[in-house]
Amino acid sequence: DREALTQKVNQKQLDGFLWATPDAIAARKLDFVTNDTSSFIENGILGQTVSDALRRHALKAKGLQESDIDAALRPVEVEPVSPKGKNAPDPQKMFIATLAMVMAVPLGLGAAVLVSEFCGGRARETLKVVIELLAAIPSVVWGFIGISVMNPLIQRVFGVPVGLNVLNGALLLALMSVPIIVSIGEDALKAVPDSFREAALALGATRWETVHRVLFPAAKNGLLAAVLLGVGRAIGETMAVLMATGHAINIPKSIFDPVRTLTATIAAELGEASAGSPHYQVLFVIGILLFSITFVVNVTADIVVKGVRK
Repeated sequence: DREALTQKVNQKQLDGFLWATPDAIAARKLDFVTNDTSSFIENGILGQTVSDALRRHALKAKGLQESDIDAALRPVEVEPVSPKGKNAPDPQKMFIATLAMVMAVPLGLGAAVLVSEFCGGRARETLKVVIELLAAIPSVVWGFIGISVMNPLIQRVFGVPVGLNVLNGALLLALMSVPIIVSIGEDALKAVPDSFREAALALGATRWETVHRVLFPAAKNGLLAAVLLGVGRAIGETMAVLMATGHAINIPKSIFDPVRTLTATIAAELGEASAGSPHYQVLFVIGILLFSITFVVNVTADIVVKGVRK
């Protein structure tokens, strides 16, 4: 009974989910069987419930020619367009990576100094294990942390309506880069000969003066390499920033604005772009740009590390 089924569907209208309910689908199919298809065709939702053959039959019933029917049934590629009318996102990855490094470099170098110079045997091993565990966390788990933990925390602390923004992504990238900086920074500090420390202490320098005026200058190349590798880690990250930055094509005016990074754009749109289309080619250009940036950063870090070994 179509009237009874339609009444049942009308009782289940749920804010945009009407067309997804089984009763609604059954009602649309029943409407189609009784040749009442005009409203579905005009609303563009008939193709969600019936096969291509049924749609072709419905279009023929409305008097369309075969060529028009083929054109109507041909899938149309929709290019993603930003609010400013650009199809390619702005290079906001460097903005997030820069903010992440502002937080990660002091924390990472400070932790490296703590582990190398101030911790005893058991405390040093415990901190190393914790740092290695941080490095072993998958990026998708960091993304979940950004959504479930950092998002409400940023909303409560800063009073912003949305916590998925530049600050959220930068905090996650900083935490993901810290283990690399700590590990390589500690190795660089350990490579400084003990005679340097003994000479500084013999001259009356405190432990902090020894770190600041002796160890840092002696290990500066290794510490720079640690920072550069941390930058490369932040630039190349995809999944965490895809989940934690709001994924909005937007030029941020503050750290509380949602953005979309270059890596997230490739991950989100490559599967939807037609092979050979301008959209597809632009995504490859973005990939080449990211590869070039990370290649330069890693080559520079490698050259610096070789300089340390010599």
